[in-house]
Amino acid sequence: MSRVPTLSSPFLLGFDEIERVLDRVVKGADGYPPYNIERCSGADNQPERLRITLAVAGFTRDQLDVTIEENQLVIRGRQQDDKSRQYIHRGIAARHFQRTFVLAEGMLVLGADLKNGLLSIDLARPEPERIVKTIAINEHE
Repeated sequence: MSRVPTLSSPFLLGFDEIERVLDRVVKGADGYPPYNIERCSGADNQPERLRITLAVAGFTRDQLDVTIEENQLVIRGRQQDDKSRQYIHRGIAARHFQRTFVLAEGMLVLGADLKNGLLSIDLARPEPERIVKTIAINEHE
């Protein structure tokens, strides 16, 4: 089955890399851990911020990694199974996860906080400088 490109318009030139990133994000998206993304207004001429909050109950700060890899925000969680415990019922599994968010050009990660089982990561996108460039037209006779 062939896939119809989503960015196939003749007016969108050079967006093939974005299409590959979108494919990668869709393939790697499972439901764990659950997350929220909220818009936070900027204060005192600060740019608008985004906050990603992941439910990471049971993970300690040492078991979580937040990195930026090739314009992607990558959050990883690693838990070790405690072999010394004997469970009668086990409904809470020790598990690993990786959650990836593709960042637009210029996005800044301001910081991350872990509180009450929620990992919050703040991002900002500074207002881009508006540039108008005139292209000279050569005339040949």
